[in-house]
Amino acid sequence: MPVVEEQMVANFDKASKVERLNWPTTIVMALFHVGALAALFTFTWRAVAVAIFLYWMTIGLGISLGYHRLLTHRGYKIPIGLEYFFAVCGALTLEGGPIFWVATHRIHHQKSDHEGDPHTPHDGAWWAHVGWLLFGASNHSNTRMMSKYAPDLAKHRFYVWLNNYHWVPLLALSALLFAIGGWSMFLWGICLRVVVGLHATWLVNSATHMWGSRRFVTRDDSRNNWWVALLTFGEGWHNNHHAHPTSARHGLAWYEFDPSWLQLKVLKRLGIAKDIQVARVESALPQQKAA
Repeated sequence: MPVVEEQMVANFDKASKVERLNWPTTIVMALFHVGALAALFTFTWRAVAVAIFLYWMTIGLGISLGYHRLLTHRGYKIPIGLEYFFAVCGALTLEGGPIFWVATHRIHHQKSDHEGDPHTPHDGAWWAHVGWLLFGASNHSNTRMMSKYAPDLAKHRFYVWLNNYHWVPLLALSALLFAIGGWSMFLWGICLRVVVGLHATWLVNSATHMWGSRRFVTRDDSRNNWWVALLTFGEGWHNNHHAHPTSARHGLAWYEFDPSWLQLKVLKRLGIAKDIQVARVESALPQQKAA
């Protein structure tokens, strides 16, 4: 069912900012960064290969195709079982459950670079990148409040469960990797992979609202940034995305490399993905077309 972003509740920004450091989030982030540094001293090609595969699965399938283009904007449709799988992949990024992630991103679109945007660089580049998590209210497991901004997901008991226990898949994967490959596999496949994925995703919040080109005149500061796109499977074509939020294709020109769009074309060819929304370079705001 299409989502109307105007349904957002206006007072979210008042509940999302606090003056004090969010210690639980800060401690967890610090431990993962320490683990990421430790991974560099336990190098094996096997661990690196697992980390790369998991990066694609969690950022490519989980965040880009799953949390973002599917669950937040409903840019295409896939069978519900595959949709749930993408959501689990998203939870493996340490970016919270689907209801929290989707709600936060929908608010970002409604308030983008205006008062109430959870992570605008107008509040500082550091705030946009990570400060909003370290000093913002911890709403990762506040499913009841965040469901107000993602009522479509709250209708699914699976999404409610995954949002409440978004840490369970990552904990299970951590135990599995440690059992298979010891500390090296754990540090590369969990700590380093998660940290790189976090910063890559956070760059969409910070860098793509500060640096890059603007094809469309939008009400925010969104920009197209090629190197962020390379790190995030096409999410760096952010001005294109803000101009046409429901388009499942973000790289609109032939030279705008968008791996998530290429994967979605494969799913379409296989008959798995349907009703794909696609904008064009020449699309006028806010026109979109179905593939």
